[in-house]
Amino acid sequence: MFTGIIEAALPLKAAAEAGGVRRLSLDLSSLRDHASIRLGDSVALNGCCLTVAKLEGAVATFEAIPETLRLTNLGGLQPGALVNVERAMQAGARFDGHFVQGHVDGVAEVAGIEDRGGEWRVRIACGREFADQCIPKGSVCLDGISLTIAELHDDSFVVAIIPHTRQITNISAWSKGTRVNLEADMLGKYVRRQLQQQTRSSVDDDLLRRAGFIS
Repeated sequence: MFTGIIEAALPLKAAAEAGGVRRLSLDLSSLRDHASIRLGDSVALNGCCLTVAKLEGAVATFEAIPETLRLTNLGGLQPGALVNVERAMQAGARFDGHFVQGHVDGVAEVAGIEDRGGEWRVRIACGREFADQCIPKGSVCLDGISLTIAELHDDSFVVAIIPHTRQITNISAWSKGTRVNLEADMLGKYVRRQLQQQTRSSVDDDLLRRAGFIS
């Protein structure tokens, strides 16, 4: 489990593919308490939960399988690209952001960026299916960053970015057309699923019984 509070945006050190698996390497030495990182630890890269598969000093290598590459932007990252990094949250630690699983729902594009002086307004073209899982002023995760939805539309939403968030994440490198990983608020997913089940149950049983199709 993660919180969407990025520890650092680090340049990708290396990327290599073998047997359908993409290996991504990062130098984590700039992270606070980096010496505590162990083989097998969970780390979110651009919001995608991956496992430390190899560790040489402070250089960690992660393996992204085809399913992960299909659902995320990790397959398009080249050495030097900024990657948002967050280690799994610790029990008992102060909780900021929101509940982030690191299970990316899909990839969307930055549809536009408006500089309003004190903030950036970034519009994300997420599609109707994803937008239906969002609420105004609700939480959303973009490339692993916990953000608040400032405007919600039928197939897109807008987030307001403060200067500090731009400075410590890969948002500084975003432009129109940039592909970002999406994860909807986990609590919203459960509520939506429950409502869908209730609706199906009502139609399949009660409605059909009243109509005389079943007894």
